[in-house]
Amino acid sequence: MKTSKSVGKHGIQCTSRMQLDDLYFADDLALLSQTKQQMQEKTNSVAAASAAVGLNIHKGKSKVLRYNTACTNPITIDREYLEDVKTFTYLGSIIDEQGGSDAGVKARISKARSAYLQLRDIWNSKQLSINTKIPAEEEIRKKRWKWIEHTLRKAPNCVTRQALTWNPEGQRERERPNNTLRQEMEIDMRKTNKNWMELEKKA
Repeated sequence: MKTSKSVGKHGIQCTSRMQLDDLYFADDLALLSQTKQQMQEKTNSVAAASAAVGLNIHKGKSKVLRYNTACTNPITIDREYLEDVKTFTYLGSIIDEQGGSDAGVKARISKARSAYLQLRDIWNSKQLSINTKIPAEEEIRKKRWKWIEHTLRKAPNCVTRQALTWNPEGQRERERPNNTLRQEMEIDMRKTNKNWMELEKKA
């Protein structure tokens, strides 16, 4: 990845000091650029770096999503056009041309509803008392903090860690949850008399 990104700072502005050039996990890579030319340069760089170590990019699985711009000149790999799409799924999250998370949230709610209905007999069972059932909120909180501790162990320049402590400006849109993940974390910390510095040391 370091070799493929050596073409320069051609990502999207995340904060006043930081640009986000790409997202990647294992062999799943999403390149980010502000212009078509920058995206083509990045794509060429990744293709060349991959070929140098005997890897090929699957052109049929590679997609291009444009935000607020028309497709006048397709992105290519080895002179083959890559398909332009309005939405795609990356690591379980739905990315669309609107730039929001509405589609992904709806998909997750639908999956959660299906999982809930599959366990309907258990929820309605009279053979299980309330005392043997663990509150869902408690389990969610445990898993959330397990993930937070894992994230805080990452390097300070890791995008995931920076996003965890990032406090964006502006107001939240209507129908959004009252609290952000960061605010929920701070509520939990106040209940246990903890702060960010203590968490980072323990992590």
